[in-house]
This record gives sequence, C-alpha cells and structure tokens, in this order.
Amino acid sequence: MKGIVSFALLGLMTFSGPNRLFAQWVQSKGPYTGRSILCAAVAPDGAGGTELLAGTGDGVFRTTDNGATWWSADSGITNKTIFCLAVVPNGIAGTIVFAATAVTVSGGGLFRSTDFGVTWAQVSAGSAAISSFAFGPNGTGGTNLFAGNAAYGVLVSTDDGTTWKYANTGLTNHTVLCLAVDSSGTGGSKVFAGTHGGGVFCSTNDGTSWTSVNSGLGDFIIESLVVIGNGAGGADVYAGTWSGGVFRSTDDGSSWTQVSSGLENLPVECFTFSPRAAGGTNVFAGTLGGGIFRSTNNGTDWTQLGLGLADSTVSCLDVTRTGAGGAGIVAGTQKGLFLSNDDGATWSLMGVPDYTTTVNVLAASPNGVGGTNLFAGSSSNGVLLSTDEGTSWAPINAGLTNMDVRGLAAIPDGVGGMNLFAGTYGDGVFRSMNNGASWFKVDTGLTNTYVDFLLAGPPGMGLTNLFAGTSTGIFVSSDNAISWSQVSSSLPKSVYRLVVSGTSLFASTYYGIYVSTNNGATWTRTSTDLSNSNVRCLVARPEVTNGGDLFAGTMSNGVYRSTDNGTTWTQVNTGLPSMTVWALAVGANGTEGSNLFAGTNGNGVFVSGDNGAIWTSANSGLSTADILSLLVSGSTLYAGTSGNGVWRRPLAEMVTSVPEPPAGQPKEFGLSQNYPNPFNPSTSFEFRVSSSELVTIRVFDVVGRSVATLLKGVRTPGVYSVSWDAAGFPSGVYFCRMQAGQFSVIRKAILLN
Repeated sequence: MKGIVSFALLGLMTFSGPNRLFAQWVQSKGPYTGRSILCAAVAPDGAGGTELLAGTGDGVFRTTDNGATWWSADSGITNKTIFCLAVVPNGIAGTIVFAATAVTVSGGGLFRSTDFGVTWAQVSAGSAAISSFAFGPNGTGGTNLFAGNAAYGVLVSTDDGTTWKYANTGLTNHTVLCLAVDSSGTGGSKVFAGTHGGGVFCSTNDGTSWTSVNSGLGDFIIESLVVIGNGAGGADVYAGTWSGGVFRSTDDGSSWTQVSSGLENLPVECFTFSPRAAGGTNVFAGTLGGGIFRSTNNGTDWTQLGLGLADSTVSCLDVTRTGAGGAGIVAGTQKGLFLSNDDGATWSLMGVPDYTTTVNVLAASPNGVGGTNLFAGSSSNGVLLSTDEGTSWAPINAGLTNMDVRGLAAIPDGVGGMNLFAGTYGDGVFRSMNNGASWFKVDTGLTNTYVDFLLAGPPGMGLTNLFAGTSTGIFVSSDNAISWSQVSSSLPKSVYRLVVSGTSLFASTYYGIYVSTNNGATWTRTSTDLSNSNVRCLVARPEVTNGGDLFAGTMSNGVYRSTDNGTTWTQVNTGLPSMTVWALAVGANGTEGSNLFAGTNGNGVFVSGDNGAIWTSANSGLSTADILSLLVSGSTLYAGTSGNGVWRRPLAEMVTSVPEPPAGQPKEFGLSQNYPNPFNPSTSFEFRVSSSELVTIRVFDVVGRSVATLLKGVRTPGVYSVSWDAAGFPSGVYFCRMQAGQFSVIRKAILLN
C-alpha cells in the first residue's frame, strides 16, 4: 500500500531547469476536504469584504477569499481542538479574536489574537473549557466580554480579555452552553445565558446578578441563543432547545412562545440571520440531524434547506460578505464548511485544508493543455487532485464508495483523453472517464477487492493492460478494467509493488522479488541473496550505457541494487539511517544521469547521486519523518506522508547539477504530432531531447501490440525527427510512444490506405 506509482505511458517526469519558488520542503495547502468544523467566525477585512476563521480538531484555519485558499492560523495555541471562536470589534485595540480550546494536562484554555489569528497568547479564564462567547458595550465606550463555561458558569472581562472573573450571582445552573447580548435598548445591555437543564437566565447589570426567565419555555436544555433586531427599535430573542425546537421572546425573556413549525423535535445547535432583499430578516437555524432551516416570518414557519449540503449535523452558522456588497451564509458541519450565496437555497463546499491526511500513493498525468495534473490516493479522503503543481489539493470522489485509495493508474482513451483508475482497500477498482469528476466500479472477476497498487500499460505488454496487486496475488485486465483474471499462480500472495524494466515485469512481495517475462503468466524468484525478503518498493532506473538498474526498498534492511536485471543484489545503505524504506523514486540530475530518492520510516527523505552507494539527508523544512510515497514530476519531488499530507521540494536543491539549457536547446522532452496525419504510407515525428538519455520510440496498434520500433538509442540534447513507413500495414489507428528515462508521451496516428 505504500510506495511510488506513476501513470505508465503518461507519467510526466521531465526535468526542465530549476524551480526556486520554494527553497526547502513546503507542505501543500490541503487537501481541501470536507473535514469536521467545530466553530467558525467572520470579521470585516476593512475593504468591504470579510475574513473567515474555521476551528477544527487540528487547529484554526484562515481565509481571506471566501475559502479559495486557506492557511494555518494557530501559532501559539497549545491545544489544537478548537471549541469556540469569537471576533470582538474594539475601537482601541482593533479587532480581537478569541479561541477556546479543549483543556488537558498538556495545555489548552482561552487564547487571544490581535492580528486575526497570525499569533495567539493565552489568557487566564478558569480551568474548564469555554463553550460560548458574547460581548456588548459597557456604557463607558469600552466592551464587556462574556464567556460561558461548561462547568462553572459565566466569566466577565472588562479589559479586552486580559483578566476574567466569575459572575454567577443568581445563576442557579452553572452549565452554560450559550450566550447572547441585547444592546438595542436605552437602559443598557441585557445578557442572556442558556444552560443545560436550567433554561434561560438574564442579567441587566453586566452579569453582576442573574434572574431565571423561563415562562412559557417548554424545554430547559438551551443549545443556542440569538438576539435579532425587530425593526421597531427593540429586539427578539430566539432560543434553540434540545427537543422543543425554537422559542421566541419579544419581551426580553419575560415570556416565550414556541415557534417551531417545520422543525419540531430537532436539537437546534446554532442561529444566524441576514437581511432580506425585500425587507425583513431571514433567520437560519442549524440542527443536529436535520440540516439547516430558514424562517422569513420571525420564526412562525420554517423551511428545510440544504441542496448541496453534504451533512445534516450543523455545528455553527455565520454571515460573510463580499466586496461587492453581497452576503453569504457559512455553515460548519461534520463534513466540512459550506457556503450559500442564495439565502440557503443551495450550498457549496468551502474545503478547509486537512494537513493530517495519509497519502498512500502519488501520480501524475498530462492535463491535455500542456500542463500536468497531480493525483494523490489517501487513506481517508479518497482521490485528491492538484492542478497547480501541488500548491493545493481537492477531493474528486463522486461515486467512489471507499476512501482508502492505494493504487492509481491511467490509460489513454484513444481520443485524446484519459481513463483513470483507483484501487481501493476493500471495494476493488473504480474507473473515471472525466478526469475524476465521477467514478464507477469496475471489478468483474476481481475476487480480491483489497487492492494495494495498480500499474497500467508497461512497455511491451500492451497499451491497455492494467495490473492490480492484492493480498492474494496479481490480477490483469485488458479491457479498461471491465473484467479481470488472476495471473499469478506461481507468485506469493502478498504483492506490494510492480515495476517494469525492459520487457520484464518485477514484483516486490513479502517473500522477496519475482520476475515475469510473459505478462505475469509465470513468475520466478530472483532475490535469493537478499538478507531481508520483505521488499516494500521497487524502482527501475534506465541507464544511458548498460540498459538499467533496479533498486529495492526493504522493511528493515534498507536498499538493495541490482545491475543484472535482478539476478544478483547488493546492499547499498551508506549514510541511510533508516532501514525501512517505503518508497523509491528516480529524478534527473541535470547532466546525463539521475538521482535516487528514498522515503523512509521515521527519517524522512534521502538522496543518492551515485547509484545508492552514499546517501545524504534531504529534509530541510520537512517536519514529518514517515514518507509513504514519492513522485518526481517536472522539476519537483513530491512526498506523501503518514498523517501530514503532501510536501514538495525543487529537485534543484537536492541534485548534483541542474544547469539551465543553453539558448536554443530544448528545455524539456517532447514528441510532436506526426505530419502528415492522416497519412499514406509514411509520416514523420519530430521529438525533443533536453538531456542525454536513452530514447525509445515505438508504434503500437489499437490492441496494444508493438508493431514497429522507430528508434532505440542515446540522443544528446537537441531536436530530431524519425519517419515511419507503414507500407503493408492495414488502415486504422496507431499509437506512437516516446520514452526517455522517466519521460513518456503518446501521439495518435491514423493510416488511410
């Protein structure tokens, strides 16, 4: 399940000069996923828009563009489980943000930020977790802050949260779940506290004393409170309860009326409101299990919303604004943060970065417009896509019923597109015909649905072959995974990885390395001299002179190298402190050779420029040490980690030599479309070579058989041309494939006799 997989035939691993945009390992933003949101807070950005903070079980995240990009905003917070966020405007100190976290022996409590989450400082506010915040004017130009404590009642601060004191006189129930402040009147502010079992309490003297205000309240478990102006100079108070729906008071809590038509018997967890274009106010209620409801008539009736909302448990609601004067509703759920720009009618996911994702496999494929799509198979977030060189990631999982993805592969569809395949651990193989926008299952004949890897179309084995490795051996499909058959009767059951070297197929298994020269029909063990037979990964390195090297990463004995097509193996571990190697990858070094990269268990990434003889650490900036997958794409090395997402680093920082090509020299490998096309009987292909490399150009028919070899030899940097005389071949579609090192590309040619 761990290692490197590139899209065979289309795995773009070209090198095109140094990339200095990031000077060490950088963690990707994301994947942007539907992760659980515990709380959220919105604040004006000073330009007519808003900034948004989201509290999760892994810290605080911030966005200034309505969720298009996010970054961590919790420096100084000692406990990353964020229960509550509050933004407090302050005319003296500017906007102040408070974050309440879980409290454990290792840290946590109440934290304050005066730079909207860039840095945080802890403030003393009791020994229990804060469940809610509210604030209001103190009558002297300042602000009173109120914090609800889940065990010890209400705390008050009059100095911007620097110090706090308990204010519980008359508060007979100290389990305070929610707070709200009504500052609409002329007689000072009224503070409301909702409790678990004691109903609602009101204070008219900034928390100095409290009075129970429960007349007409049918449920005394108060989950949420909100104060909304009534348009006549006063305000209405809404109380969301555990089992009685919503209650409304128009007289400062002296009496309550149930207003729950349409959402009866649902726990109401949160409220927000926004002005209606036609006048009046939209009131929104987030529930536990029922999604979001809206009332346009002061709570008299409620309508369930939620088209596009992936979860019915809503933890928080807020209003965000755009610079154009528009407004949106933000909803936090267990499956992500969602935004509605049409008063709740429809919702879209505002993915918040999940830096805890375990990435089992990485792969790359051309995007059809000259760029590259990167794909990641994760343990819990399914398939993830990056279209910006790994800067950010997004889930592409529609139709995918299992989120534990351990294999990725792609096969050209013959019309310029791609068939993508995802191997899952428990639900077999899925196929996408639209770049991952939707998936459907393809596993007829796949008797083991626990797939550990996929390999597509290796050279000499057909353009449409797809191999799947499982705990009971290898399966193959030659019809885009519509049907499968097992081809590994002579192979040990636990197969971790496949790799192609020349026309041979190698398999790493729990019992050593096996080789097949007949498309996997039969296998022979070729690793009797390995001191550890548990081989977790393999990589083949094409050589300019001798045809290829093989490298094997083992569970506890490091890396082995074979220079004779797997017949003999030598241990190459000097400088490698970790003997368990999960992943291996090869990248160009800018001259005529290549560098070898190893992803280890507990020691990060290591690089060797001399065929593994000596290894050096390449971990600058890398804060995680367990590397499960590696991928070289373009001029960047990508690392998939255990629990820390995807990291990236320029090859230029880790290779021995990466010069810019001289003027006029190609900066990357490439194969142009043949001319003429269609043709009869001959046509030409122009190709580009950016560094000295063994170049192979072959022609395949539509069933994947190699029908002609146009070139196989070393070429120095430059632009070349090869011709194909197809006299004697039948009319039809053919595929011309160029491979140079790790670069591979296909062009479709049409012969018309």
